[in-house]
Amino acid sequence: MRVMIVGGGFIGGHLAGRLRDEGCAVTVVGRHHGNITCDLARDDARTWAERLIGYDALVNCAGLLAARADYPGVHDRGARALFDGAAQAGVARIIQLSALGAADGTTAYHRTKRAADDHLAGLGDRTGWAILRPSLVVGRGGASTALFSALATLPVTPDVGGGPVQPIAIDDLVEAIWRLLRRPLPMGLLLDAVGPEPMTVLALADTLRQWLGLGPAPRLPVPRWILRAAAALGFGPVTGESLTMLEAGNVAPVAPFVDMLGFAPQPVAQALARHPASRADRTAARLGAMEPALRGLLVLVWLAGGLVPLLLIPMAENIRLLARLGLSGGAATGAVWAGAMIDLALGLALVLRWRGAALAGVAVMAAYTAILTAIAPELWADPFGALVKNAAVLGLALTVHAMENARA
Repeated sequence: MRVMIVGGGFIGGHLAGRLRDEGCAVTVVGRHHGNITCDLARDDARTWAERLIGYDALVNCAGLLAARADYPGVHDRGARALFDGAAQAGVARIIQLSALGAADGTTAYHRTKRAADDHLAGLGDRTGWAILRPSLVVGRGGASTALFSALATLPVTPDVGGGPVQPIAIDDLVEAIWRLLRRPLPMGLLLDAVGPEPMTVLALADTLRQWLGLGPAPRLPVPRWILRAAAALGFGPVTGESLTMLEAGNVAPVAPFVDMLGFAPQPVAQALARHPASRADRTAARLGAMEPALRGLLVLVWLAGGLVPLLLIPMAENIRLLARLGLSGGAATGAVWAGAMIDLALGLALVLRWRGAALAGVAVMAAYTAILTAIAPELWADPFGALVKNAAVLGLALTVHAMENARA
């Protein structure tokens, strides 16, 4: 069987591994990960039809959940073009990974998923189709697992409230897709993919804490307004969309899933126990918990670097220092303002989570260090570590950059 998987992230990666083990010829298509590069928000049906000629099945695992995400482009228009291209290419079956709650959800995430689901179902006899609507998917490498594992490593577990969730293990979701790929045609199914037990977000964090080998931790209720403020400011992984979904909950009966596919999904704790946590898992979870603080500290460094020379240090003092470089008058004043604006721009870029901002800061800091070494080498011996502290900032910036790459 030749299968194309669109979306080479967490679910797509696990699915590709399973299908290759089963002897399938698998092509992964994604924007950042895959055998073929695509842009789901822009590629049209004709482009997809050309790519899909000769394939027996298509699985769409592409999805976004982030601030400023292009939900209409990726979830709706892009998915519809993908499905139309598959039908034109004669692909026998299409499996769409949607989301639990898409049937009546009010967020842009849910509305765009629902639009694509409806379009696929409307293809009728042109192809065999199945729509899986999973709840939270738990497993090593998943964004939800990383988030709740990070919360679980904190000395005090935040109780963020919200409705119940019904997570499904990644192995069970992959098994469900594999069974749908072998299901006789014609096929037209819409199925919620959930685990056997509803639980609170706090209970899920406790389960992950046990998986990580950590003891019990006290709980701290987090007021909703704090979460909303964090989402509005872009602080941490919380978004307005994810908060709305958290408040609504995410559950469904598991019996239709079992009856249709012929197997019972595992409880989360049992599924996690099959893949014991390692030291690397604990380290990744702790770093994930620290990421907002690390980014915030780096933002503070650059904003202070821009504001202090303009607001706290007399311009005459700045100009006196730059005179050692041969700058004076308007040139020196312009250099002070240019440096301050660069620092403020880097701080803003980090707040907005622009990729590469931390690494750009490393380059700027290296330039500043070289300039100060040339004009004021005595700063290396300053008792307050005026230049030596740049080494610590370098480590902070490289850590933030590495964590950005880990999420790509």
